[in-house]
Amino acid sequence: MKKIGVIYSGNEAHYRTFHEPKINQFIEKLIYHPQFVGTDISDLDVLVVPSQLNGELLMQGAQKIREFAANGGTIVAFGPQPWEWIPEQKWENRETNFWWWLEKDAKSGLVLTAPEHILFKDFLTLDDCTWHQHGCFWPTEDAEILIATEDGGAIMYDQKLATGGRWIVTTLDPDYHFGSYFMPATERFLEGFFPFLASGK
Repeated sequence: MKKIGVIYSGNEAHYRTFHEPKINQFIEKLIYHPQFVGTDISDLDVLVVPSQLNGELLMQGAQKIREFAANGGTIVAFGPQPWEWIPEQKWENRETNFWWWLEKDAKSGLVLTAPEHILFKDFLTLDDCTWHQHGCFWPTEDAEILIATEDGGAIMYDQKLATGGRWIVTTLDPDYHFGSYFMPATERFLEGFFPFLASGK
């Protein structure tokens, strides 16, 4: 099983999410965000960068995060965030569609573009990844887009590096919503996504 570390802000949503036993069982190390730069992460395989982190602290640790991926680690980034620290991506801010499901003939606007990916074959469905959008990415061609908007913008992508490192980046924010006790799909997402990360597939 892969060793997973999580950068931890200490806010109430993160506390609930990352201490929940069915999620916490997969976490090797919770790293308090103000202490991240000085913390050894060489023993980890996966580093999860949650949503709702302090932007100034995040930028201070950005180089360390990028080096972790360059040295063969997997970075998982939940959104929305100040995206400048993520290499080789273009972020497009869009109006958040909070209440789309209340509309007649409601459509989320999300499309599963890689149903053959192991994440969707064995761990998650599109419904588990559907609550709302904050914007989208236009990543480089070597990134595999897993979930997209109807016009092709990436909501989640998987980019494997020549060094053996990996970036799994999404605009989705399951940690915030599960930790805040709303959006049932986010619980299903986390129940599938953390076993996927631990499997290393």
